[in-house]
Amino acid sequence: MQVPAPFEYERATSVDHALELLGRLGPEARIVAGGHSLLPMMKLRIAAPEYLIDINDLDELAYIEPSGGEVRIGALTRHRDLLDSELLAERLPMIREAEQLIADPVVRNRGTIGGALCQADPSEDLSAVCSALGARAVIRGPAHPGGERVVDMDEFHQGAYETAVGADEMLVEVRFALRDGHGSAYEKVKRRAGDWPVAAAGAAVWLDGNTIADAGLGLAGLGSDATHATRAEAALRGKPPSEEAFAEAGRIAAEDSSPASDQRGPEDYKRHLASELTQRALRRAVERALRG
Repeated sequence: MQVPAPFEYERATSVDHALELLGRLGPEARIVAGGHSLLPMMKLRIAAPEYLIDINDLDELAYIEPSGGEVRIGALTRHRDLLDSELLAERLPMIREAEQLIADPVVRNRGTIGGALCQADPSEDLSAVCSALGARAVIRGPAHPGGERVVDMDEFHQGAYETAVGADEMLVEVRFALRDGHGSAYEKVKRRAGDWPVAAAGAAVWLDGNTIADAGLGLAGLGSDATHATRAEAALRGKPPSEEAFAEAGRIAAEDSSPASDQRGPEDYKRHLASELTQRALRRAVERALRG
């Protein structure tokens, strides 16, 4: 039977209390919410924190609310709440589509958006979604004016399993801008229900008349440096939506992917999926934007 190394445990009563514990206990302390990523790693002793700080009582971090032209989502918001949100389904439909394809009900009932992003797994769906939608992460800690800083996803994700969140900081909120002319969609291929993706692509577009004014493309399962397809995004901006534009974006996304051959498939198959899923997601995103 696999068991984790010994650790001490404390349940935080507020965000300030959690930050105080992080500052006092140092880098050997880890925050746990859903625990679906951290606890298996602890059982395998890939991770061996000396302290666990449980934040499950922090209801102040569980919310989905519109605010000043954006949607703000607390870091402790569960997958099931993202899936059930009519606000997100109407304004940011990619989020519900991705949530329908994430893991299984057990994980969706306990896992959180904050935990998913902080795991920073290149195969994690919400990282691709947040990159495509241009989300911003709010990080709270003692060293910042006003107690917090706001970073975009490119700054937040600093490599596989690495984020901008410091040892004495917490991710507390994720913000999504609400802009006119928006449409988004998520496409994923996986071997079976609840599995990690063989490959996935999320696409967001913002139309101005018959022109793609802006675009966002996020990838999952296609390499540690391939979660945000910035070159493919740039190729779409200023162009009318067309099969030729989608094909070019797909080609660039595949070119910039770095998948590894494994039990889910060979590298060339995954590159093909990067192109094909990007094109499928773009078609549906544009259709949604045109419907308004």
